[in-house]
Amino acid sequence: MDGPALVLAVPGAGKTTVLIARTANLILNHNINPHNILSVTFSKASAMDMKDRFDKVFGGHINRNVHFSTIHSFVYMLIRNYSRINNKNFILIEGKKSPINKIRLLKGIYKEVNNTIPSEDKLEELLNAIGYVKNMLIDENDFSKYKNLNIKDFKNIYKQYESFKKENNYIDFDDMLTLSIDILNKNPLILSNIRDRYKYIQVDEGQDTSKAQNEIIRLLSAPRNNIFIVADDDQSIYGFRGAYPEYLLTFDKLYKNSKIFFMEQNYRSSSNIVDTSNEFIKSNFIRYNKNLHTKNPENLPVTIAKFKNDLKQYEYLFDELKVNSKDAAVLFRNNISAIAIIDGLLKNDIPFYIRDSKINFFEHWIIRDILSFITLAYDNTDIHAFERIYYKMNGYISKAQVQFVKKKSSSESVFDKLMEFPDIKFFQKNNIRRIRDKFNALKKWSAKDFVDSVLYDLEYDQFLRDNSKRYGQAYENIKIIISTLHFISQSLSNPLEILDRLDFLKKSLYANRTFQEGKIRLSTLHSSKGLEFERVFMVDLIDSEFPSGSSIDEYDLGNSKSLEEERRLFYVGMTRAKKDLKLITYKSRDGEEVFQSRFISELEKILSHCELGIHNGDRVNHKSFGEGIVLDINDDMITIDFKSYGKKKISLSISLENNLLKII
Repeated sequence: MDGPALVLAVPGAGKTTVLIARTANLILNHNINPHNILSVTFSKASAMDMKDRFDKVFGGHINRNVHFSTIHSFVYMLIRNYSRINNKNFILIEGKKSPINKIRLLKGIYKEVNNTIPSEDKLEELLNAIGYVKNMLIDENDFSKYKNLNIKDFKNIYKQYESFKKENNYIDFDDMLTLSIDILNKNPLILSNIRDRYKYIQVDEGQDTSKAQNEIIRLLSAPRNNIFIVADDDQSIYGFRGAYPEYLLTFDKLYKNSKIFFMEQNYRSSSNIVDTSNEFIKSNFIRYNKNLHTKNPENLPVTIAKFKNDLKQYEYLFDELKVNSKDAAVLFRNNISAIAIIDGLLKNDIPFYIRDSKINFFEHWIIRDILSFITLAYDNTDIHAFERIYYKMNGYISKAQVQFVKKKSSSESVFDKLMEFPDIKFFQKNNIRRIRDKFNALKKWSAKDFVDSVLYDLEYDQFLRDNSKRYGQAYENIKIIISTLHFISQSLSNPLEILDRLDFLKKSLYANRTFQEGKIRLSTLHSSKGLEFERVFMVDLIDSEFPSGSSIDEYDLGNSKSLEEERRLFYVGMTRAKKDLKLITYKSRDGEEVFQSRFISELEKILSHCELGIHNGDRVNHKSFGEGIVLDINDDMITIDFKSYGKKKISLSISLENNLLKII
C-alpha cells in the first residue's frame, strides 16, 4: 500500500481496472479518505472513463466523491489557488473563451519574424515545438541540439511569444506545467499543504507523461513517495509532444525501495495476434523485457496482404468491409490517408465514423494550388488564381510581368496581357502561347487527366520535388496528397467535379463524427490507443510513410530512438485487434515504385518462425549442447545461449529436420 510502485502492463491486461480497484482497496480496506488520493491520467477522456468505471463498480459501496483528473486540470487548480492567495491574475489563452486567439497570435509572430505566413502544417509543427520545449524543460540556449525544433528562426519566435504572454499575464496549457513547478519550488508552504492533502498519488498511462509532468509528480509525492504508476513503456507513442518514457526505465533509481510489477497477460486478442506482437516489439532495445502472452485460443492468422499498387489496396479493403463491417477499424499512420478511404467508403455505401478532427487536407496549400489551376482553366482573367501558381509551373514568368498584368484591365485574359509586357522576347511569347493553349485544353479533359497534365505537362510535380523542404514537408508526404487527388478524380468526368467532390467529402467528414453500431471506425494509429476491435486493417504500410523517412534517416545515422517509437506505434495498432488483423502494403503509388514497410519485413520473418513454433526467449533443448535460451531468430539461423557452451548459432532448418532441437 505504501511506498513507490510501478505496474508495467501489456496491451489488453486491464491497466485502468487495476488502478480503480486499488483506489477502492485504499478506501474500503485501509480506511484512506478519498480526499487524500490524487489520481491523474493523460487525457480528459481517460479521466472521465476512470470515473465512470469506478462509479459503476464501487459507487454502491463508496458514498463519498472519488476524484479522477488530468494533470492539466490539477495544475490549473493549483495556479488558481496560488493566484487568489497572491492576488495575481493569470489568463489562460486556450479555448473559445480566451481573450485572444493563440493561433492568430503565433501566426502574426511567425509572419513578423520570417516575413511569410505559415502553412497549416508549419503552424502545427510550431505548436508542437513550443509544447515540446515546455514539456521537456528545455533551456532556450539548448534549442540547437533538438532536430524537431527545425523551424526557421524558432528561438526568436519563441522569445517573442513568451515575452508577449509575460507582459500580459497570459499562459497556455504548457505554461501551466512549468509555472506549477516554479510555484511548488518557490512556495514551500503551498507544497507542504498539497503534500499533506494528497498522501497517495496514482498515475494512469504513465508512459505518456512528460519531463515536466514527472517533475510535478515527483515534487508532490516526496517525501512519503506513496506513488503508484500504471504504464506500458511499449505503448509510449507521444514523443513529438514531450512524452518521456525513459523515466520508467530508471524508476527504481528515482524512487528508492520501489517495487515493479508485471502484468503480462493479454485478455483481448487471439493467441495468433498476441504471439506475433510479442515477438515484434522485442526488436526494440529501450524497454523492459516483458513477455506478452494470452490464454485466448488461436483465431484467424495474422495476414500480410501485398498488392501491385495503392488502388488495389483500396479494392481489397472495400471488398473485405462489404462482406463484414461488424466492429471493424481501418488504421493509418497519416491522417490524410483517411480522405481516399472515405471517398471509397461513400462510393461503396459502407457506413463509417471518424473522430480525428485535425485533417487539414482540404486547406492544404497543394489543394489550394490545384483549385487555382482549375479556376484559371475556366476563367483566364482570374488574376488571384494566376498569381498563386504562375511560378509553380514551367511558364518562366517573372514577378515584374505579374505586377504588369495586375495593372491592366481585369476583363482581359492574363495570358493576353502578358503578351503586352514591354520588351518581351519572341521565345517568351511562344512560351506564353504554349501555356495559354494548355489551359484552354485542360477544361476539356477528365478530372484525372487534368491532374496529370498539371503535374507533368505544366511540371507542377517538379516544383513540388524541388521545393517540398522549403515548405516544411518531405516529398514522400506530398505524394500522399497527390495520390489521394488521383484516387478521388479517377471517376470524375471533368475538373469542375473535383471542386464538388472535395466539398462533399469535407462535409461528409464532419457529418460522420458520431458512433453508431455497424459503422467502420477510421482512425490514426495515435488516436486508436486504448481502443479495441474485432477486426483491424492497417493500411499504407510502406517505407518513408510508416516508418517515416525522417525516422529512417536518423536510424541510418546511428540514432534508433525515433524508429523505436514508430515500432511502438505499429505495435499499438496490432494490439487493437481481437481476432482478425490484416496488414496491407503495396509496390507502387502513382506509378512510382515504393517499398514495403521494414516492419512488414520484420513480421514476415516472425510469422514464418511462429509457424515453426519457435520464439525469442523460448527455453530449448539440443541433443549435443543441452538446455539453452533462444536469443535471436534471423532468416535460417537461430542464436541460442546454452548453459554449458555459451552463445551458438545453429541452422534452424537442419536442427528441426533432424529433430536436434526441442522446445521445453
